[in-house]
Amino acid sequence: MHTKEEKLTAIGRLLDIMDDLRQGCPWDKKQTNDSLRHLTIEEVYELADAILENDTENIKKELGDLLLHIVFYAKIGSETGDFDIADVANAISEKLIYRHPHIYGDVKVKDEKEVKENWEKLKLKEGKKSVLEGVPKSLPAMVKAMRIQEKAKGVGFDWDHAEQVWEKVQEELKEFRAEVAQNNRERMMEEFGDVLFALINYARFLGINPETALEKTNKKFIKRFQYLEEKAKKEGKDLKNMSLDEMEAYWNEAKK
Repeated sequence: MHTKEEKLTAIGRLLDIMDDLRQGCPWDKKQTNDSLRHLTIEEVYELADAILENDTENIKKELGDLLLHIVFYAKIGSETGDFDIADVANAISEKLIYRHPHIYGDVKVKDEKEVKENWEKLKLKEGKKSVLEGVPKSLPAMVKAMRIQEKAKGVGFDWDHAEQVWEKVQEELKEFRAEVAQNNRERMMEEFGDVLFALINYARFLGINPETALEKTNKKFIKRFQYLEEKAKKEGKDLKNMSLDEMEAYWNEAKK
């Protein structure tokens, strides 16, 4: 691993390159915060994919791409006179020190739970009117549900044990089925949302990240379905003309 001096040198090199690109590259010169926004979101998802695959080489690569974006935004900020990379680093450093009084102050905590509770209390002292203000509006719904539940837990609004949550899941399923029987589309959607929210809550109690779990299932389905497609193609068959039993046979092969 590199020394602290080598790490600082590497960051400085990136900052110098960013200066060069912003001055000399036609594409880089045109970029704004708005034009970079969707690209940054894409980079975050690519990093998430690499993490899910436990691909350390790609994790390193995608972290570099994300770091470039951070440097890019800071460069734009310096050009407008609003902030530069030092302001960005100092701001997060000050926030970390403030929100970790058990490290940088005399506050005592006994476990992770108390750390999270103190974190939410400190956020409210900073002027936030609700503990849920820190949940980005544009988060995907499943991730947002998880974060909402975690935030509420941080101030003590939570179930006592997992069995209570499972009972809630069963209750919501029963209500959903009742609306399905009535064929009430609007109520069906509302109750289905309640089912998902309860399931996400249950996953949280079990220490399962629902977003990660669902993505793993997505990847598993894709892999098996593509196996099915390849087998059918090798045998000169068209999926559209195959029976469900034939496709099921290939599917079971893929599972093995």
